[in-house]
Amino acid sequence: MRPIARFTRLAGAWWHCPSTEDLRKVRETMKGVVFNLLEDAVAREHGLLAWDGLLEMAGLEGAYTSLGSYPDSEVIRLIDAASIVLGVSAGEVLRWFGRSAIPLLFERYEKFFTPHVSAQSFVASINDVIHPEVRKLYTGAACPHFHFHDLEDGRTGLAYKSPRRMCQLAHGFIEGAADHYGNRVAIEHLSCMQHGHPVCRIALDWTP
Repeated sequence: MRPIARFTRLAGAWWHCPSTEDLRKVRETMKGVVFNLLEDAVAREHGLLAWDGLLEMAGLEGAYTSLGSYPDSEVIRLIDAASIVLGVSAGEVLRWFGRSAIPLLFERYEKFFTPHVSAQSFVASINDVIHPEVRKLYTGAACPHFHFHDLEDGRTGLAYKSPRRMCQLAHGFIEGAADHYGNRVAIEHLSCMQHGHPVCRIALDWTP
C-alpha cells in the first residue's frame, strides 16, 4: 500500500465506497481483536497518526477491547476510508490487512504456527484447529468456514461463504502465511459473492 499520510489531512471527510455497499446491510458483530490487529498493522507500517486520522475520517472513536463485540459496519467504514484515501479498491485494502496481520498473529498466538512447517499445512488447519481455538479465546466469534477440495488441474480449491463477503481478507491471510513459512502460492479467484455468485471459489497453486 502507498503511504497513509493523507489520512491526517483528509480527516473529517467521508464517502461511501460502492464496492462494499452490500456489506453495510450486514448486522453481525466482529470481535475487537480484529480492530486491534488493524490498528497495529496501520500503526506499524504508517504510524499512529495514520490510525488516528483514519478513525476520524470514518467517524469512529476507536475504543476497541479485544474481547468486545462491535458492528461489522465499523470495520467496513475503516476499510472504505482507507480505500478512498489511497485510491485503491476495498479488496486491495483487505488483502493488505490480511497479509500484514499474519506477523502480528504470530506474535500473539505462536502456538497456532509452530506445529506446521509449511503455509499449506497451516492454512489447511484453519477449520479444525485454529477457528475452534479462536472461539475458546473469544466467545461468540463468528469465524467463516472454508471448504478445501482438490481441483482437476491439481490445484487446491477453497470455497468461502460468509455474509461479510471478505474473501479478499482470506486471500491476504494466505499470502501472509506463505510469507511466514517462506513458501510461494498463486491465488486465482474463480467466482466471488461480490459479483453475485452464491459462494466465493478460490484456486491455490502451492509452489513446491
